[in-house]
Amino acid sequence: MNRIRKTGKPETFRFLGLVFICGRSRVGKFLLKRKTRRDRIQTKLKEIKEELRRRMHQPIPVQGKWLKQVVFGYYRYHAVPTNGRALGAFRFNVIELWRRALRRRSQKDRTRWGRITKLADDFLPKPRILHPWPNKRFAVNHPRWEPSARIGLAGICAGGA
Repeated sequence: MNRIRKTGKPETFRFLGLVFICGRSRVGKFLLKRKTRRDRIQTKLKEIKEELRRRMHQPIPVQGKWLKQVVFGYYRYHAVPTNGRALGAFRFNVIELWRRALRRRSQKDRTRWGRITKLADDFLPKPRILHPWPNKRFAVNHPRWEPSARIGLAGICAGGA
């Protein structure tokens, strides 16, 4: 007698700064969704806020260049499939922190959201998924007909010459 044992939905777990959630794809198949852990996002935003306070009176292009490096470094680790929404929220929060830092430079500040949006578009990268799905990443084909794929004749000499 062949019985199928249904154990239910697997648990959600945390690993390497991501929350792994079992879900369904658009066509209804099983899909392992990955999302950045909330505490990791909050910690990184707190670090950015403190550093922006220290860099408050630097020129805007210097601040923008530094923020670009920080945001791109964050994307390099967290830009996995199914995490796009969290990346967009992170970028929005960084823009908001930068806006607050720029507005604190002067009591007569007139920095509007439109100017901040233009600065963000000039300096900060847009969120995009940088890492492929695992089945795409490991599906490598090595054609054996290429000249570089062949190993040439090895010359073996007893005297080393």
